Amino acid sequence: MEENILVCYYQIMKKALVIVDYQNDFVDGSLGFKGAELLEDLLIEKINQAVKENSTVIFTKDTHPENYLEIQEGKNLPVLHCIKNTKGWQLYGKLFFLEKEIKDSCTIEKPTFGSLELAKILKDGKFDEVELAGLVSNICVISNAIIAKTALPEALITVDSKATSSFDDGMNKKALDIMKGLQIRIL
Repeated sequence: MEENILVCYYQIMKKALVIVDYQNDFVDGSLGFKGAELLEDLLIEKINQAVKENSTVIFTKDTHPENYLEIQEGKNLPVLHCIKNTKGWQLYGKLFFLEKEIKDSCTIEKPTFGSLELAKILKDGKFDEVELAGLVSNICVISNAIIAKTALPEALITVDSKATSSFDDGMNKKALDIMKGLQIRIL
């Protein structure tokens, strides 16, 4: 009898997959780095699995104005990237097409590392599980994982270490350790 209850529980759980900033500029553009392109197949696999399970798929896009170099982030990171409606702003590779094909997905354009809109969507959706993947682990992934944990303190928040990366391996490992310390499950 307990097995049936567990099966029913898992069938009604609300899950979300958040693909963080897997955009051209972070893969092979102005802030791209070797190895970022290797995440594409794994992210597609995760997206297809989420769709198959009727999970919500959320894409975030780092989104900046043309005057990026004049804003706070641009003054601290003076590299033009993810300027809205440019090729660098678009999702990388096959994810560009998946974003448009997935019927019930949503895309959040975020002007900074973390997204308060993501927090609202997750909180309003009352998700039981949220998995985050994408780029860059020690900046936007960690920021949004903390936001997800804050929005849903009782939910299982997960980051797959194979589905995120950074331009700095040491910072990637530190970010994963910090998230683990904040009770975010690291696969």
